[in-house]
Amino acid sequence: MGDLTNSDYYAKNQGNDVSSNHEGGFGVSVMELRDLMELRGSEAVVKIQEEYGDMDGLCQRLKTSPTEGLTGDDLDKRKEVYGENLIPPKKPKTFLQLVWEALQDVTLIILEVAALISLGLSFYQPPGGDSGESCGTAAAGAEDEGEAEAGWIEGAAILLSVVCVVLVTAFNDWSKEKQFRGLQSRIEQEQKFQVVRGAQVIQLPVADIVVGDIAQIKYGDLLPADGVLIQGNDLKIDESSLTGESDHVKKDADKDPMLLSGTHVMEGSGRMLVTAVGVNSQTGIIFTLLGAGEPVEEEKKKEKVKKQDGAAAMEMQPLKSAEGGEMEEKEKKKANISKKEKSVLQGKLTKLAVQIGKAGLVMSAITVIILVLYFAVDNFVLQKRPWLTECTPIYVQYFVKFFIIGVTVLVVAVPEGLPLAVTISLAYSVKKMMKDNNLVRHLDACETMGNATAICSDKTGTLTTNRMTAVACYVGDVHYKEIPDPGALTAKSLDILVNAISLNSAYTTKILPATKEGGLPMQVGNKTECGLLGLVLDLKRDYQPIRNQIPEEKLYKVYTFNSARKSMSTVIKLSDGSFRMYSKGASEIVLKKCTKILNQEGEPRVFRPRDKDEMVKKVIEPMACDGLRTICVAYRDFPGDPEPLWDNENDILNELTAVCVVGIEDPVRPEVPDAIIRCQRAGITVRMVTGDNINTARAIAIKCGIIHPGEDFLCIDGKEFNRRIRNEKGEVEQERMDKVWPKLRVLARSSPTDKHTLVKGIIDSCLTDQRQVVAVTGDGTNDGPALKKADVGFAMGIAGTDVAKEASDIILTDDNFSSIVKAVMWGRNVYDSISKFLQFQLTVNVVAVIVAFTGACITQDSPLKAVQMLWVNLIMDTFASLALATEPPTEALLMRKPYGRNKPLISSTMTKNILGHGIYQLVIIFSLLFVGEQIFDIDSGRHAPLHSPPSEHYTIIFNTFVLMQLFNEINARKIHGERNVFDGIFRNPIFCSIVFGTFAIQIVIVQFGGKPFSCTPLDLEKWGWCTFLGLGELVWGQVIATIPNSKLRFLRGAGQLTKKNEMPGDEDMNEDNEEIDHAERELRRGQVLWFRGLNRIQTQIDVVNTFKSGSSYQGQLRRQSSTTSQNQDVTNVSSPSHVSLSNALSPTSPAGQC
Repeated sequence: MGDLTNSDYYAKNQGNDVSSNHEGGFGVSVMELRDLMELRGSEAVVKIQEEYGDMDGLCQRLKTSPTEGLTGDDLDKRKEVYGENLIPPKKPKTFLQLVWEALQDVTLIILEVAALISLGLSFYQPPGGDSGESCGTAAAGAEDEGEAEAGWIEGAAILLSVVCVVLVTAFNDWSKEKQFRGLQSRIEQEQKFQVVRGAQVIQLPVADIVVGDIAQIKYGDLLPADGVLIQGNDLKIDESSLTGESDHVKKDADKDPMLLSGTHVMEGSGRMLVTAVGVNSQTGIIFTLLGAGEPVEEEKKKEKVKKQDGAAAMEMQPLKSAEGGEMEEKEKKKANISKKEKSVLQGKLTKLAVQIGKAGLVMSAITVIILVLYFAVDNFVLQKRPWLTECTPIYVQYFVKFFIIGVTVLVVAVPEGLPLAVTISLAYSVKKMMKDNNLVRHLDACETMGNATAICSDKTGTLTTNRMTAVACYVGDVHYKEIPDPGALTAKSLDILVNAISLNSAYTTKILPATKEGGLPMQVGNKTECGLLGLVLDLKRDYQPIRNQIPEEKLYKVYTFNSARKSMSTVIKLSDGSFRMYSKGASEIVLKKCTKILNQEGEPRVFRPRDKDEMVKKVIEPMACDGLRTICVAYRDFPGDPEPLWDNENDILNELTAVCVVGIEDPVRPEVPDAIIRCQRAGITVRMVTGDNINTARAIAIKCGIIHPGEDFLCIDGKEFNRRIRNEKGEVEQERMDKVWPKLRVLARSSPTDKHTLVKGIIDSCLTDQRQVVAVTGDGTNDGPALKKADVGFAMGIAGTDVAKEASDIILTDDNFSSIVKAVMWGRNVYDSISKFLQFQLTVNVVAVIVAFTGACITQDSPLKAVQMLWVNLIMDTFASLALATEPPTEALLMRKPYGRNKPLISSTMTKNILGHGIYQLVIIFSLLFVGEQIFDIDSGRHAPLHSPPSEHYTIIFNTFVLMQLFNEINARKIHGERNVFDGIFRNPIFCSIVFGTFAIQIVIVQFGGKPFSCTPLDLEKWGWCTFLGLGELVWGQVIATIPNSKLRFLRGAGQLTKKNEMPGDEDMNEDNEEIDHAERELRRGQVLWFRGLNRIQTQIDVVNTFKSGSSYQGQLRRQSSTTSQNQDVTNVSSPSHVSLSNALSPTSPAGQC
């Protein structure tokens, strides 16, 4: 099915609609349901009543039960008639398409053309046998030993090596795309939804939901399909992703029951009947619309591009990778939507690549010019030869040879292995991070995490186990330090308490028997409610019979929990027609609304303000200081006549009668204190941001090691925090914020807005010379804005809501804080891997370019031939990036402070290594070049005429050069000046196999490469010398390590080469892309279009960006598809019409969608 385009699939579905739905025996067709879902509000209610009588009528036609759901025996038929809940993914690129894309590389095209000219000319014989003399030096030696016949070999060899490079590139792109698709499908499988089947509530992967299912929806869900609400409690939906309206829409079974896929549940809970899935849902229809215009639009766009920039622009077309059309979508949106700042590494690498590319271009141009001038002056000026027409092809052959040498210098100068190293390193890390419970959604988050300087963590579930147990309570004027015996409480108090807890908690929250013997009972749903239900079981009562007596649809009114109320209340109608409301919530908030409290006999007595103060001092504070979360349970009775105004919340949630205060324990995870010590050692400040009481929060923070008694730190609650950071007008002032955040360690009773304000305040602060890089953890829907604002957002995989996961960069599959420390380790490892590769690559580049350049200027021929250079390029780029980018992380990474955003990519130690090894290699190569023939007593290879056979002299130079690179690769494993470069080398089998593999291939090339590689076999003694000179690299590395950096002051300037011009700390960076893309804009001017590596860097950055949803619309449409199936980007949107549609569909404010 994946092969169908959207519109085909859609047409096919429509084609068999009418016939099949009657065969299927369902009383309603796909089109009828689609028409129904396009209605809103009262229109929809009227339509349902007219067509189907009521919701039960619609359920009967769909052969489902509103309470028991589907029986599950006709699922396949439903999928056939109404479609599956997935949007067909865009086809991945074929290997041949990727090969064609790799061939668009300008440098490769230049090489191919040069090679073809060289091939053509080698077959050309000038007329007249004696013309050789008259063409002078140009022809000398050309006929020796019939070598002219072998002239074609060089051209053919270059073409062959181009083929190799193209295949390697295409294979890398292909495997990269495959990996991303794997990652996407993994994210997609993570998403499950609760549906009722056969009267049982089960969790199903979103793709398995069918029309007719009864889905249970709750706060924080992202709706996976369209449906009609059967029953709802206080349900509010954020439909901004479809309508652009940021206000939450109240949903009600009688007034507005229509629920649409891709929208977020912001409050309340309920049950819905699924009426449309996949391409027939509202989100699916939009995707179909976008997908239908795709092929035509793409052609138009390409033509336009050609007109603008000529063929060169084609080469800059980014590789549209993994997530279907996102790349084009991103390009379109760059213009009008703010995006996250470029990741640190990306910015530095782009800039570095532009600089190296420019330098390479200049060097290669100078090389060609010098060679041509030298040849012309030597032949036509000094020897005063005339230009003979029959000699033209021979002269041209020389010019082509010079040109090939120039292009080869360029090929070696441009580090096209850089983007490859970044990709390999990131992809490798992402794969390994999955084993460490980090599911990375946006690739570059992994590298940003290595620079993190602050982590703002939730308490519940991240630092604690999120297994709530009631351990203390205050009932009937008695404070029990442990759960009392049921006999100690009066029957009346006990009944009210048990009913209040059983009815006033989500019916989806349950405690199930342990799965294995001796295990703890399973807690399902809201963990705090599980703790309270556990209390009911501890009091030897059962909550299920009470719930069966009053099922969810009989609850009269529910005020669901939200961050503003900090409480939940449920109203039930009693048999005598009066009402009773049960309430529970944060103790100090609920107690404020209590005017009575149950005494020892279970009778209400007056509860005065001073009693409240005493209760706080004697009960709540001691519990909180033990790290317990305190919950107050209360109730209130209302007369049946006149019925209260339920919407008047302030009057209703007042004058309560307190029943009890429960202390719930949530123990700290055993591994957390150690993880926090490691963070602090690594220079990362951990702050706890929680909704809990300040005393509870402080107690837990001390247990975790976030704060230590006697230190100078701040523990404040949300109220105090806002008082300190806001001015008289209530606006946040950065100056005031800067006085608070450096010492702040615990922020208690905080609202989601406080969390967002704190994160924004830390990021925007200019107090430190480095901008702070902040990671945030969150699980609730309300954490969305903070997760988005942070540099790296971590969502909880188990407890997290879909909205939080959607806003995050990394999902913690085990909800554990210590997994964040692993992410830091991997992030730093990525940065170090890139640095190792850079150190190695730049040494090779510097040496190869200087050798080719000076060699060409002095001997009119590069000591390293074009094909040899391409082989060197292959080991230097592809193999080295594989070897160095897959080093596993070590604990030592956490022993240093973060690098920071402004630190140059090439540190002074690295510059010292690059220059040191460069000098060693140049000395050896030039010694061999100019006096090598005397040392080894062989014929000199200098000044060899065109097409002369390969010399032993130049083979030794080539061999020594490659062996020096191989041993220097081992040196490159350490970038902080460590002495033991072999440390942990066997932990990386990839590295070992690449080094040995390259060595083996080098032996084959030298001994059997012959003419194509310009090599001649060497005997054992010469091999010994080459290896000895290579091994000298390791010894020389130790010499370099002994030179202290402080002696080499000039290196500091050298390292700054790659420093970003500026990194403003203010949020303008986020709003204004113009600031961000200096380097990328430079690339687009077209002047640098030559460079082979640059378009790959471009590709790479786009590939990395694919995983980055910036703010606002970025990816909104994608997100809805991600509900149905997260890797299914249907369309390669490149049409102007799409942009207007996307703008119409998207909210503009970044906060609007969270």
